Amino acid sequence: MIAVRRLLFAFATVVLAAIAASLFFVVVTVNGVTYLHIVQISLLMLCCLWLAWGFNTALAGIVTPVATPKSADKNWRGDNRTAVLMPVYNEDVHAVFARVASMIDGIREIGKLSQFDFYILSDSTRPENVEAERRAYDLLLSEMAVAGHLYYRHREQNVGRKAGNIADFVTTSGGAYEYMLILDADSLMRPTTMVKMVARMDADPEVALLQTQPLIIGRRTPFGRALQFSAALFSPIFSRGIAALQGREGPFWGHNAIIRVRAFAASCGLPTLKGRPPFGGHILSHDYVEAALLARAGYKVRVDPDLQGSYEEAPSNIVEYAKRDRRWCQGNLQHGRLLGAPGMKLWSRVSLIAGIMAYVASPIWLLFLIVSLLDPVLAPEPNYFPANSLFPVFPRPETNKALLLLFGIFVLLLLPKTLITFGSAFSARRRQFGGAGRVFAGASVELIITSILAPIMMMFQSKAVAEILIGADAGWPSTDREDGSLPLGAAFRASWWMVVAGAIVLLATYSYAEDLIYWTLPIALPLVAAPFLITLSGDPKLGDLLRRIGLFETPFEADPEPVIRDAAIWRRRLAALDPPASPEKAAIGGTEVLPDPA
Repeated sequence: MIAVRRLLFAFATVVLAAIAASLFFVVVTVNGVTYLHIVQISLLMLCCLWLAWGFNTALAGIVTPVATPKSADKNWRGDNRTAVLMPVYNEDVHAVFARVASMIDGIREIGKLSQFDFYILSDSTRPENVEAERRAYDLLLSEMAVAGHLYYRHREQNVGRKAGNIADFVTTSGGAYEYMLILDADSLMRPTTMVKMVARMDADPEVALLQTQPLIIGRRTPFGRALQFSAALFSPIFSRGIAALQGREGPFWGHNAIIRVRAFAASCGLPTLKGRPPFGGHILSHDYVEAALLARAGYKVRVDPDLQGSYEEAPSNIVEYAKRDRRWCQGNLQHGRLLGAPGMKLWSRVSLIAGIMAYVASPIWLLFLIVSLLDPVLAPEPNYFPANSLFPVFPRPETNKALLLLFGIFVLLLLPKTLITFGSAFSARRRQFGGAGRVFAGASVELIITSILAPIMMMFQSKAVAEILIGADAGWPSTDREDGSLPLGAAFRASWWMVVAGAIVLLATYSYAEDLIYWTLPIALPLVAAPFLITLSGDPKLGDLLRRIGLFETPFEADPEPVIRDAAIWRRRLAALDPPASPEKAAIGGTEVLPDPA
């Protein structure tokens, strides 16, 4: 059944892309074929394949009912032990330990703390961070009386980065646990969801990895709030589409997922790729590779979209988002070297290709736009009196087909979100977002914001791909997760080259292809205004205004659940209890001994 479903999905994707490419072929070659036309058509075909892939995923999620796997969720009485792992790297210490404290409180409240141990696995390189982590660890031990259930370890050498951090835990302490629930430093999870995940793993020994759909919380800026709203409204539906096609080869997004430790230890030893970064060295985007290795070993990898109460944060401005995206881009492009790995399941290879296309699509679009602008400039003068004709031959515009193509691309882009918006506005789900009016308003403004910012995001991703192709390594920069404002000067330094590119496009179009000037404005104007748009979209005060008028309201913002409220309380409490580190203490390094959990 799953094979038939995947075949229909792939067939529909190819057919939609082929229809778009054929319409475009008719439009651009009506008066003759050039080499630029062939390039244009090829690029558009690739772009439309990617658009159709997302379109069909969303449709699969819309038509697939919510399925809850049969398990012992409510009556679970298992005694298997689970390690909850939170890898950290130069993070806000109080925020990290507050999240851990709130989850421990919740697990203890429902009487399951005896089955869970929590680990803060530090790869921090700044001495002040390491010292602050140790102080916060000591504070939680004394304040919560959780000795034996809370551990802290700091690695001096960050071998393998996050994947190496997890591997180090598996090697040194993994044998004491049946499962490990992997979080990110910004992750937060409802305690009852954690228990459900363990129950579902117990119910099906073939499942080696169970992934939840993390939703974004805690954002104040317009950019962050738009991401937060979009994730809450649309992501669960897209996840249902992924689940409808996953079979035994589902996704792993690197966090907010539970893994069977022995299966992971036996199957997921990651290779060090030959050569130097960015394509060689340690695998950055380890998650999809680990999912593929578990599937290759015969285990099930699964996402369960019905599991709620799984949260994360996100960068609050475009510059921080692009910095994180740059690292993910490099990791995903590395996957090209793994596509021919022996024994890998076909759908795992497809997932790796989809991950690569998530980043390659932007430079493909950019190349398509560049070639489309060059076409009228480099096109030969029309020959109205060809030698094989007794009468003049005039150009034939294909306006109807051009409009049909444009309409079709807009359908691929907008129809899934439109259907989800209407489905949410006219169902009980609307109450979670403050009513139908706020659903429509939020979805409309989110569409406007993402459309305006799309050229900026395209340029950032295209730059990332170009840097990787010329051999530039992104490294592993820490992420600033705070909602501080972004000054105009910093935004300009990050995007001045976009301003130049947008101005060149406008000037060249006006000079050489004036008829296309209106078509270039939606792309060129946001690029010219990029510093202002980046600053405005990253302004917390403007985000607070949007919240006051009820825009982008999400269910967990309107009515925060206990684990979210408790994390905020613990953060204030730790800030009050933890005095600033002295310069002498901040300079101390060293490695904390990881207690034996057995």
